[in-house]
Amino acid sequence: MKSLNGPSATENSPTPVASATQLAYGAIRDMILTGELRPGEKLKIESLKDKLQTGASPIREALSLLVSDQLVERLDQRGFRAASADPKDFEEILRLRCALEEMALRQSIANADAQWEDNLVLAHHRMVRIDPKDISSYEDQHRAFHFALLENCNSPILLRYCAQLYDLNVRYRYLAGRSQNYGKRDVAREHREIMEAAVDRDADLAVERLLHHYQVTGSFLGQVAPE
Repeated sequence: MKSLNGPSATENSPTPVASATQLAYGAIRDMILTGELRPGEKLKIESLKDKLQTGASPIREALSLLVSDQLVERLDQRGFRAASADPKDFEEILRLRCALEEMALRQSIANADAQWEDNLVLAHHRMVRIDPKDISSYEDQHRAFHFALLENCNSPILLRYCAQLYDLNVRYRYLAGRSQNYGKRDVAREHREIMEAAVDRDADLAVERLLHHYQVTGSFLGQVAPE
């Protein structure tokens, strides 16, 4: 993995240290979300230093930030571990996500204009052009598409809660992807049909398709052995 170390810094120049922390935060976060660091796995500072080629301080600071994001758990005096992935937690995340995103999507469609529609179609176009095997690029575009649906709700606080739930959900989506039958799922069609209903300003159908899209993930997750 590419080194996260930036240019050398003097004691009076904290910017590179902050940058190293943010880079470590992003790298560890991605590894947790995609399952490279498995739920409940002990996160050893020395191992992460070697893997990310950075110092111990940025690693510790990044892990502390991830505790706030509920993606890492602090183990008293014993360090850190990746947060567990309890199916009951997913059920709560799913329930809250469906409720809040239904609210956001209905408001977004009620406020629909040409600019929002153009942004949504463009976000979908960019997403489908990315190979899902390019995980980092695909996740960026996948997130952009889902929030293009919601961004016209004009409610920053609501969007912030939706974003937090989205992040907590991602790792469960990757766990669901281990299901034997997940490969038969036509995710591209699901996304396209959600977009089409939204562009048609059919809020009821768009919400129905969006919530079904999330609930299908839950059905596959139930086929995966607990971590």
